[in-house]
Amino acid sequence: MSNTHRRIAFLGALTASLALAPSVASATPAYGVSGVIVSQITSAGKDYILRQITIQPGGSTGWHYHDGTLYAVVEQGTLTHTESDCKITATYSKGAVFVEDSGAGNVHIGRNLGSTPVVLDVLYVDPAGSPLSESVPNPGCSFQ
Repeated sequence: MSNTHRRIAFLGALTASLALAPSVASATPAYGVSGVIVSQITSAGKDYILRQITIQPGGSTGWHYHDGTLYAVVEQGTLTHTESDCKITATYSKGAVFVEDSGAGNVHIGRNLGSTPVVLDVLYVDPAGSPLSESVPNPGCSFQ
């Protein structure tokens, strides 16, 4: 199965039973980041929010964590994902699928160290009413 087919199957499976609508929250201090809510639904005490996020070259999500689980597909560019231990834990390029676990023990930052925008399709599965992310201070890393 091609990356395109995997991505379509992934997003289709996640959204097939969902009819989603907007909600807003973002980690700070993010810079060079924009997001558009595609859809949202609340069911059985959970918010299912589909969002497209763009991170400009040099941009960063800021240090944060999520109250729920996040599922993402990289549509364009390369995302550098770093955990609070300050080590690069992963780079995700076009077609990559990744999961970010929930909770304050999963602090991280996403950065675009490349020369083209990073575009992510993200599904947040959060406790109903939770923000999309919880901002936290830099854990002591030498970069933002």
